[in-house]
Amino acid sequence: MKRFMVLISLCLFFSLASAQSRGLPDFSELAEKQGPAVVNISTTQVARNAQATPFPFDESDPAFEFFKRFIPRAPGGNAPREFENKSLGSGFVISADGHILTNAHVVDGADEVTVRLTDKREFKAKIIGADKRTDVALIKIEASNLPVVKLADPAQLKVGEWVVAIGSPFGFDNSVTAGIVSAKGRSLPQENYVPFIQTDVAINPGNSGGPLFNMRGEVVGINSQIYSRSGGYMGVSFAIPIDVAMDVQHQLRASGKVSRGRLGVVIQEVSKELADSLGLSKPMGAVVNAVEKGGPADKAGLEAGDVILRFEGKVIGNSADLPRMVGATRPGTRSVLQVWRKGATRDIPVVVGEMADEKQAASRPQRGIKPAEQAANRLGLVVSELTPEQKRELKLQSGLLIEDIRGAGARSELRAGDIIVALISKGATTEARTVEQFNKLLAQFEKGSNVTLLIRRGEMQTFVTIKGLNGN
Repeated sequence: MKRFMVLISLCLFFSLASAQSRGLPDFSELAEKQGPAVVNISTTQVARNAQATPFPFDESDPAFEFFKRFIPRAPGGNAPREFENKSLGSGFVISADGHILTNAHVVDGADEVTVRLTDKREFKAKIIGADKRTDVALIKIEASNLPVVKLADPAQLKVGEWVVAIGSPFGFDNSVTAGIVSAKGRSLPQENYVPFIQTDVAINPGNSGGPLFNMRGEVVGINSQIYSRSGGYMGVSFAIPIDVAMDVQHQLRASGKVSRGRLGVVIQEVSKELADSLGLSKPMGAVVNAVEKGGPADKAGLEAGDVILRFEGKVIGNSADLPRMVGATRPGTRSVLQVWRKGATRDIPVVVGEMADEKQAASRPQRGIKPAEQAANRLGLVVSELTPEQKRELKLQSGLLIEDIRGAGARSELRAGDIIVALISKGATTEARTVEQFNKLLAQFEKGSNVTLLIRRGEMQTFVTIKGLNGN
């Protein structure tokens, strides 16, 4: 027994010695050296309330008298009042003369921005510019000889390596948390211009805008978002790569705004089923759903159904790659697109345009009247031909309105009110003109086949694949 205990002790000793020799991470030196370049940012937004009444009734409303008895009114009657909304965030110094990077959402709408350094000095900051699309903002304080962070090349960052965040979660200045890089190049909904760094570093409200360091003490990103169902940290955090942020800040410093390239296309991810329909050997690239009339892509000759495989020689692995590449291109640049069309590749030159402010999509068209006893086709769809008025309103030459969805169609992404513009098979696109013609096209498919449709929804177009065509 004694020998066994000695053996166990030796095993534990050598295990600890081996761990120490591997160099378990020690973040103390990094935190000490880089902490002074990280700042706390607090903002104040003044909101003016036109009526001080704590309930939404006019004095002429009968309900006013009832609520007045139970809810006390603020002094001053209906006189306008001002309220201050305060928020907290983080940032880091990128130049000794006081330029600071943070998130755009940290300073968005702020009437006053205060920066506090680790030595307790406070400065009022000026917002040089902010870019909501990347969530990057540049602010400036009047100071000199400030400690400055070192910047890294995010391309050298590896999945699995240690990273450290320093910021002010819940207002606790210079808090240090650590974790590893979980993934790179993540795409998030509504965030088309940032290849996010995903980490498991603990990030909470107040960390936004703070730096993410590698183990060499270099900034690799700006902590921006968390994925959460509770509002708090749940192990998934996202950072903006520092090269993206620095490109944005250069433009903000030069002109106060960010200029981005655009093609004027609506794109979609290429699924396996869509790749089969288009005749591609594997899912890749970005399929064009719609081309903006008169836009750069339209002038270059791009068409709906084209698959953009490369931009300036760079492979489009998935559809999210294209907006980033084009957005980072200077407007007016002559670029080359490699496109898959009707079973073959071709190079199409295009002059990149400049992105304007985003516009609201128009509302979807009104649905037609469902025929009382109309049968569904092989896709499980009840369709009708567009009236001349609908064609003029939608600016379409042809199309079929989906009145009802049954069977296999009910398991797809289709909705009643969608317009079938075309059917795609083996790389060929055929316009949907009449119900009879469309049903004849469907009759050519074998039972169990997948059918891909080009769908118009509002002013947007998208490809939808219905799996498992029935035998009717």
